[in-house]
Amino acid sequence: MRRFPDPRLTGLGSGLFCAAAMLVLGSLDSLMFGSLTLYSVLFLPVCALTAVWVREGDLLTAPVVVPIAFAVGLLPLGEDGGGFGGHLMGLVSSLATEAGWLYGGTLIAGLVALVRRVRLIARRAAARRRASAGGG
Repeated sequence: MRRFPDPRLTGLGSGLFCAAAMLVLGSLDSLMFGSLTLYSVLFLPVCALTAVWVREGDLLTAPVVVPIAFAVGLLPLGEDGGGFGGHLMGLVSSLATEAGWLYGGTLIAGLVALVRRVRLIARRAAARRRASAGGG
């Protein structure tokens, strides 16, 4: 039976992974389709993977890095109105129109991180109970 990869990324590593993945997806989408909706839909699994692959000690970083990565990935997709100001306005407009997807992805990352954190706490509590029952 084949196992899925189980990488454990640091907080910085998860941010870099998420930002790089979204930048690649945004660039590919810009070259092939130019669809903000497709980009936003692809953002959701990247959020889940980021939250699944981050180390247990860095779980709180997952819901923080995914919105930043969303904005980074929008850079190639943003409408270019000419110059830096126009590109910035295109980015802000894209963030505003895709806010629902942004919130959804952040919620997914937060929920996955929360479930992992609750399981970690339960595992540690069970280990303490076993240790105190065996050593008593």
